[in-house]
Amino acid sequence: MSYEDGMAAINLEMPKRIPRTEYSPEGHYPLQKAVTGIDVCADSPDEVRREAWLAFIRAWNYDFFWATNIAGGIFEGKCSSMGHAVYAEKGTDFNPNITNLYDDPEEALNLDMWEQYGTRDKKEITKFFEDCYKGMCQGTPDGVNMTGIYTTCISGLIDIFGWEMLLLAAGTDQVRFGQLTNRYAEWIQQYFDALADADVPVVMIHDDMVWTEGPFISPDWYRKYVFPNFKKYFAPLIDSGKKIIFTADGNYTEFIDDLVGCGVHGFVLEPLTDMAYIAERYGQTHAFIGNADTRILLRNNKADIRAEVERCINIGKNCPGYFMAVGNHIPPNTPVEAALYYNECYEKLSKR
Repeated sequence: MSYEDGMAAINLEMPKRIPRTEYSPEGHYPLQKAVTGIDVCADSPDEVRREAWLAFIRAWNYDFFWATNIAGGIFEGKCSSMGHAVYAEKGTDFNPNITNLYDDPEEALNLDMWEQYGTRDKKEITKFFEDCYKGMCQGTPDGVNMTGIYTTCISGLIDIFGWEMLLLAAGTDQVRFGQLTNRYAEWIQQYFDALADADVPVVMIHDDMVWTEGPFISPDWYRKYVFPNFKKYFAPLIDSGKKIIFTADGNYTEFIDDLVGCGVHGFVLEPLTDMAYIAERYGQTHAFIGNADTRILLRNNKADIRAEVERCINIGKNCPGYFMAVGNHIPPNTPVEAALYYNECYEKLSKR
């Protein structure tokens, strides 16, 4: 792994190899064991799991470590819970508890963010960001590290209200829901202002603002209530010289141009977003990361896996800021042989 290659790509300096990252192999212990030879499982002591993970990311040559540190905890329990389906090995992440902050859309639409959540100490938040970043650099010093914000806009409203109430409130009155969004943006701006002051060169901004099929409200609504707030969020980050990498699940192809207009420097993509569109329009001016489809690995057909790696490499190889990654994660149920073959294909094709 290489900090130099990762930063070269973010700075659009075309490293000699296509750099890479991945998401979720830290919980795929059979894969780690196959790659590193370390006898590790979910029940292994922390130090063994840590040793295996570090050996794995060295073997797979990670250049970039995705991270945000401001998420739903900032609401201090004054939020909803949508529970959690089984994803991790042995279902350790399963959560059947579903609670709603509000049962009435009128209450949701009237929420006063400042009254509910209060003012935060800017210096404390800045120090928190810097401490998180320093901790990551100490833990994985040979790649590009970062900190950032998960609950940027729509993701923050999802945490507060849950999907059902969020959609009900939006459907009840889109103008008032937009005004609610603006109030949230004014409140969360204090975290962006603090992040701007932090000594961190690369920041991750996450917002799950779309679904699999794309926007869940009219695109005009986003352009009136979401992206003007993004511009306000990002202005101090840009002024401080930071590189802004943006992540959203689902298909956000329709909003790539809007995000470029807001000032982002790079995109993290699931396979649903059209990477070819990004490469064609912004491949020489922006970094982009991911797009390989985990569903192809799950089917475990070598020809299909190679074709998927070739598709991504062929789109990204002439773009200086492209990073390879399975965009929608390598979960614990991925066949080990499929993941190993995926990595073999990447290694063979990654040199420019």
